[in-house]
Amino acid sequence: MTLTLSLRARLTLIILGPLLAISIGVAIWAARDAQARAADRFDRSLLVTALGISRDTAFSGGNAVSEETRDLLRDTSGGPVFYHVYAPDGVFVTGYATPPVPPADLAPERYTYFDARYLDRSIRAVRFSDRMNIDGLVGEFTFTVWQDLALRDGFVRSLSRRTYGVMATLVIAVALIVWFGVRLGMGPLIDLEGAIARRSAQDLTPIRRAIPAEVRGIVGRLNDLLSELTATLRAKDEFISNAAHQLRNPISGVLALSEAVAAAPTEAEMRTRNADLTEAAAHAAKLTEDLLALERARSAPASDQLPVQDLGPSLADVLARAERLANPKDVLLRLQGCNAPIPVRIDPTLFEQGVENLVVNALLHGGEGLTEVSVRVSTASQRVEIEISDNGKGLDPDQFDLALSRFAQVSPVSGSGLGLPIAKAVVETAGGDLAMAARDPGLAVTLSLPIAAAPA
Repeated sequence: MTLTLSLRARLTLIILGPLLAISIGVAIWAARDAQARAADRFDRSLLVTALGISRDTAFSGGNAVSEETRDLLRDTSGGPVFYHVYAPDGVFVTGYATPPVPPADLAPERYTYFDARYLDRSIRAVRFSDRMNIDGLVGEFTFTVWQDLALRDGFVRSLSRRTYGVMATLVIAVALIVWFGVRLGMGPLIDLEGAIARRSAQDLTPIRRAIPAEVRGIVGRLNDLLSELTATLRAKDEFISNAAHQLRNPISGVLALSEAVAAAPTEAEMRTRNADLTEAAAHAAKLTEDLLALERARSAPASDQLPVQDLGPSLADVLARAERLANPKDVLLRLQGCNAPIPVRIDPTLFEQGVENLVVNALLHGGEGLTEVSVRVSTASQRVEIEISDNGKGLDPDQFDLALSRFAQVSPVSGSGLGLPIAKAVVETAGGDLAMAARDPGLAVTLSLPIAAAPA
């Protein structure tokens, strides 16, 4: 299960994450700095105390230390200090009898600092030598001063705790500011949520209000979607209204004819009326089929989601079905230019129905002088053009818009008035377009489609 955080929590984490990392880094640096400072301070204190003991030993002959030095010994850097002094011949002079032993690999220097163990405790010590003359004894006197390391560690912990406390306080303060600040900053988004919540199927008007610059793109896309949805719903309402209007008369005719068949006085009259009923029912079925085809074409998926098909077989099937209508009229159907496969992205069922509507329109509306309907295929610039032309009576250019309108008929003949609109919707769904041109004689309707990559 994927955990989805709120925008408020995400912003808080995004801001506090780097801040926390920086705080940890600063705390580590502060701890190391405090340790280095404490070590330097303790070492200096030990050295000052050792120099004081050296001075007092020289003045008193090793018998006593001054009051100031005793104060240093009692409380240097927060704790007692111990010392030891011995003469050039190794004789103990003053201080504590047993000094800590420095490491064997300690490099000899004038002032030598080292860590050691003394009475099972970790200590820090300084040792140095000074040439003196005490009671006639001349030579290098060695001074060792040491202090418990626990005092220095406690001092470091004290400094670190203060640093950690300051950093933690800052992080908590920033977290609270960010948490409540983001809440206040998201006020316009909450208002926007209310505006969206007030929209319904009856109210799809665009959102018009002051919004932050960061969400203007989102609101703009939402407004575009609302506008498209409004147009789609309006188109569907119009389609349903037109469909109901167009189906009312054929259905009423079917009902009237069915009653007339039942009331026929003779068997011959019943057969005649039954033939009229069959024709009316076929007309209603064709109208219903065309309505569904138009709506399916308008609701088809995007062209890049359609399957790749060869154009030739589909066109050949269309002309084969149209032969039944062309033969009684002595009209020649011809297919030209399909010698090689031409891959296009189409819905084969819808495409064949669209082209068939154009061929049937030519056969129905071509007039008495119609003798030929031609389907010619040509390719150029990665597009294929399918031209359906006839040598009938044709249309005037000022009638093209009417012919492309749904349920419109240029002449009072049988038909649904959906042939050209279906073909136009089908070809536009496949990423193409439809164009009409008057011929002398006849009419040409050209479908232009992009050529697709051939399937593997």
